[in-house]
Amino acid sequence: MREIHLKAPRGWINDPNGFIYFNGKYHLFYQHFPYAPKWGRMHWGHAVSRDLTNWEHKDIALFPTKLDDKDGCFSGSAVELDGRLHLFYTGVKYSVYDPENINCCLNDQFISAQLHISSKDGYCFDNFGGKETIIPPLEDPEIGDRSHTRDPKVWHGANGEWHMILGSTAHGKGKFLFYTSRDLVHWEYKNSYSKDGLGWMWECPDYFTVDGKGVVIFSPMGLANGQQAMCAAAEFDESTCEMSLSDSVQYFDCGLDLYAPQSTLDKDGRRVVIAWLRMPEPMKNGAIGMFSIPRICEVKDGHIFFKPHPDISKKFTRKTDVPEKIYMVRSTLENGGVLNVGGFEIYPENGKLVTDRSAVNRGGEQFPDRSETPPIGEKCTLEIYVDENIIEVFVNGGEYVITNAVYGLTDKISGGIDTEIFAMEE
Repeated sequence: MREIHLKAPRGWINDPNGFIYFNGKYHLFYQHFPYAPKWGRMHWGHAVSRDLTNWEHKDIALFPTKLDDKDGCFSGSAVELDGRLHLFYTGVKYSVYDPENINCCLNDQFISAQLHISSKDGYCFDNFGGKETIIPPLEDPEIGDRSHTRDPKVWHGANGEWHMILGSTAHGKGKFLFYTSRDLVHWEYKNSYSKDGLGWMWECPDYFTVDGKGVVIFSPMGLANGQQAMCAAAEFDESTCEMSLSDSVQYFDCGLDLYAPQSTLDKDGRRVVIAWLRMPEPMKNGAIGMFSIPRICEVKDGHIFFKPHPDISKKFTRKTDVPEKIYMVRSTLENGGVLNVGGFEIYPENGKLVTDRSAVNRGGEQFPDRSETPPIGEKCTLEIYVDENIIEVFVNGGEYVITNAVYGLTDKISGGIDTEIFAMEE
């Protein structure tokens, strides 16, 4: 079956982890509780693809075996060194268990450490003998929190050192912690960065450069509208690990359903990002969780764009009048116009693009019906990717994106200017 979204094969999935192009294939690991469609003691699921579509699920890669990860192998990243795939992740051990569900703890009573494991082929990981704790639980609360320090993202710097960014909290504010290493095993704390007004804890940080411009993507906790993925232009000095963020912090996605984005370089050296879609109900297979289509990140005039990866868009070449299970819509909207995609309404209002999923929403108050972009003008072009439980609306070539979880879409499409429907290639 032709697909463009990686979906949970069973149970529950959330954050994408260890996203990397390795030995001719894209590897995407992910947070996974395989036993039920609910959050629990985390494993790392694993899927591979040659073209960022048609993902093939593999065996579970990581599962709890050590004292430092006995209650979960949480989020992290991957790098390649000397032909081996190296994974970095946060291990968790609970201090107080929930007596009604030992897969969870009570009142955030847990301790976090950072662990490392590697593999020669990218598929087989020695969970019993190959893990090592590289950063133990933090002891100094001035640096970071003993519980809420997690999600290592590792990259190789231009200065020859390996760099790690961790999400943490101190004094009620989110912060980044920076570490360096020469061998991926021995890590030294170097510096930190914090900024007012962006929540109490920063999860899933990811720093990278695009055409020489620094970008940070992260997921603050404790914002007025809950936990949201954000991004901003950034400057980072590798020699001192000093960082500064632009004041123009923007949502990663204006639909506010996506979380914990992670990036890598694709086979052609472009920066590609994927994110987890939060879902209120299981899919038809009884599982919960799926990911957005991969997106190329670009920076233009200080604004961060996310557009569909060309390996995705080139799949949609066949014009059709009747939507199939997965399809793409191109259209233009101007003030006063409405595009209805299977019950999902899209329209400009007061210079912004607005979406309304009230007819296809099952999420209650935690999944608002209405989403909107910042001001974009009275007219916009749209490229919309539609699957059974997700709609991704790319506005003006990725200037903004609105992604929403949906349920019960119809096959009726109406409105817009020069609206065209495209099915996937045969």
